[in-house]
Amino acid sequence: QFLKQLGIHPDWQFVDVYGMEPELLSMVPRPVCAVLLLFPITEKYESFRTEEEERIKAKGQDVKSSVYFMKQTINNACGTIGLIHAIANNRDKMNFETNSSLKKFLEDSLSMTPEERAKYLETYEAIRVTHESSAHEGQTEAPSIDEKVDLHFIALVNVGGHLYELDGRKPFPINHGETSDDSFLEDAIEVCKKFMERDPEELRFNAIALSAA
Repeated sequence: QFLKQLGIHPDWQFVDVYGMEPELLSMVPRPVCAVLLLFPITEKYESFRTEEEERIKAKGQDVKSSVYFMKQTINNACGTIGLIHAIANNRDKMNFETNSSLKKFLEDSLSMTPEERAKYLETYEAIRVTHESSAHEGQTEAPSIDEKVDLHFIALVNVGGHLYELDGRKPFPINHGETSDDSFLEDAIEVCKKFMERDPEELRFNAIALSAA
């Protein structure tokens, strides 16, 4: 529904990943071009995030210039930003309606920095309104903009044969190594498992795949 409101033809759909075992992954329609992970922000995760950032700043990493990445400056918009990251890094595979608000946003923001993209989204009524209306249509009560939410969305995408984690709270994309169109879902789920292993007491994890319809 959300994709349709943003002017994307229904050749792709978001589907729940019911579990991380091979037989459950085999139920997800292929190909998969992105995975969104919903996870809790806990003290363990925050300390890991700080260590990871320092390690990458010290060692460096290879990030292709074609990776579309944006910062998150709007509270509680991590789902929208995860969705933009998923679509933006697969825009060659998407069929947009001519008047698609998301297509226009991506075309306008392609040459911007991650910070400028975040600022542009703050002013971009069409996507924000769609986000708010679709959040209210959901089963659970959508959090208000000011409410403190400890659940967060990130996107995992394949750009040029590398698996990137895109999180608007982080200063840069995280390169998780090589992947391929065929192995992408399994490779992305391995990254999701690491999030779960860091917080074994937590149960609030949910993965959603952007799959061919």
